[in-house]
Amino acid sequence: MPSFPDAAKRELADSQLRHNLANATTTIRRKRADVVDELDDWAQLRESGAAIKAHTLSNLDTYLERFETAVTEAGGTVHWARDAEEANRIVTELVRATGEREVVKVKSMATQEIELNEALAEAGIDAWETDLAELIVQLGHDTPSHILVPAIHRNRAEIREIFRSEMGKVGTPAPDDLTDEPARLADAARRHLREKFLRAKVAISGANFAVADTGTLVVVESEGNGRMCLTLPETLISVVGIEKIVPSWQDLEVFLQLLPRSSTGERMNPYTSTWTGVAAGDGPQEFHVVLLDNGRTNALADEVGRQALRCIRCSACLNVCPVYERTGGHAYGSVYPGPIGAVLTPQLRGTASEVDKSLPYASSLCGACYDVCPVAIDIPDLLVHLRTRVVEEHSGVRDKPMDALMGVASWVLGDAKRLAVAQKLASWSRKVIGRRGTIGRLPAPLSRWTDARDAPAPAQESFRSWWERNRGGKA
Repeated sequence: MPSFPDAAKRELADSQLRHNLANATTTIRRKRADVVDELDDWAQLRESGAAIKAHTLSNLDTYLERFETAVTEAGGTVHWARDAEEANRIVTELVRATGEREVVKVKSMATQEIELNEALAEAGIDAWETDLAELIVQLGHDTPSHILVPAIHRNRAEIREIFRSEMGKVGTPAPDDLTDEPARLADAARRHLREKFLRAKVAISGANFAVADTGTLVVVESEGNGRMCLTLPETLISVVGIEKIVPSWQDLEVFLQLLPRSSTGERMNPYTSTWTGVAAGDGPQEFHVVLLDNGRTNALADEVGRQALRCIRCSACLNVCPVYERTGGHAYGSVYPGPIGAVLTPQLRGTASEVDKSLPYASSLCGACYDVCPVAIDIPDLLVHLRTRVVEEHSGVRDKPMDALMGVASWVLGDAKRLAVAQKLASWSRKVIGRRGTIGRLPAPLSRWTDARDAPAPAQESFRSWWERNRGGKA
């Protein structure tokens, strides 16, 4: 995966993508604003959500052990996974133990993070996504580009073509007369998925929240596919990040008000499913929870960075981000795109790769993400914090052209006469390279600036010259 600037440049060239994103994010922003404005105590709810998450993360070991005890007492089994490889191995072995060779899945970012579908495929197990947007992405041999709406980069005409060409290869085909009307597309997906729901013996889910006191897992969704996966199969395996823990049902109440308003712009989710262990004759009779670390304890150890673990995956920050709206999610090279991805991914994966060390710079620092975050994650502050870390961690890898440029700058700025000469030269250069008021391309290493934006042309007259001309240099 290339660095964010290179990937973003590629995505910016796709005018259809930019149109799709602008239309979708504008609609979601408007809906969110309307339902948030209805609540007089929104600010207090936001503070409560942030406080609950901060308290839980500070005592995470206690709450995780409490959760494990509650799940076990309710008839479930808890597994601990240090990383993606261990989590994939655990899930694969659990599926194999049932003798089945296919599973249905509830939308789960944790399983996308660890690339569980690919691991299952290598083991000869088919994993079928049942969320409509995830189904579109899977059938289109694509990757998600949004936390809440993974297929936000696709329009209805594109979805219609994906359904017509791909559904028949893996199950019930789309009707020959399928149109791009939303109702018809949804009906085609419903028919395609119905046979998989009725046939599957194993389901895999994530969880929006996990209640420590009772061992309860919670999934909120809008289509009913989650309810089908969580009730019909005989075996249910839930892969849950350790940061999803909340202490009690009373705490859960706060988040069930914050999440739907911030994500889908609704007062409450159409489907809220909760399950606690197993019950004879009702729902899955075998239940497993895989608690996933995969870099989370590294983030937890950072007193500044740990606030990213408060994220409840609402995607509000994506919908207001001017960078995301123009580049889409694929440029981030992670299952977590947008502002939250820019601060979460480098903490989970480190900054060794080009894409991961570039993510903290994938922002204008406008602050809109912090304003809408329902758990008050200060993403701009985190971005600056992670930029500092990137510089410190890679300080041994010297950038010779940039070092040379900084050396020249230090020499010029260290003497008033040299600075005055440089300012006069800059003003003169405007006649050559900045006649339109901006500079579209600069030579390396300054090209790093103009690769992403136009540089302002030097002023026609420096402040020093203006002061000398008008005041004679007197204070």
